[in-house]
Amino acid sequence: MTYSTKIGHAHLKVRDLDTAIDFYTTYLALHLTERIGDAYVFLTGGSFHHEIALQNVGPHAPQPSPHDTGLYHVAFEVPNKRSFAEAYQKLCKAGIAVAPVDHYISWAMYFDDPDGNGLEIYWDTRNEQGGRSLWHGDNAPLSDETILAALNMP
Repeated sequence: MTYSTKIGHAHLKVRDLDTAIDFYTTYLALHLTERIGDAYVFLTGGSFHHEIALQNVGPHAPQPSPHDTGLYHVAFEVPNKRSFAEAYQKLCKAGIAVAPVDHYISWAMYFDDPDGNGLEIYWDTRNEQGGRSLWHGDNAPLSDETILAALNMP
């Protein structure tokens, strides 16, 4: 018997559910579908029950070292260059440290949630002019000017 799988959701541990809900609804445009007291929340950006589950582990939970094994980041795709630029602008205006990069298959920006969980917002550029079908490990800087120029596009 053969079968296939796909990612259904990511489950992240956070120190404060209300802070995390505010972050994910404000900067990733997710909405709350269910809350289980002060223990769990479920968020979605579409028609699913959830793509992100958040679990409250309390305010004194230690943050993992960046050199530990474990989750590196969860990635969220936006549909176009303008959406990418809008998300970038919103994060930067809020003072959230964002690291943008052109992977030639995507424009990506990396940042952390309030608990240090790594996140990525990306725009798939494989079918765009100059886009590549494979990454090959190549990266290029992605300047503020290049990103924000997309806000002036229709």
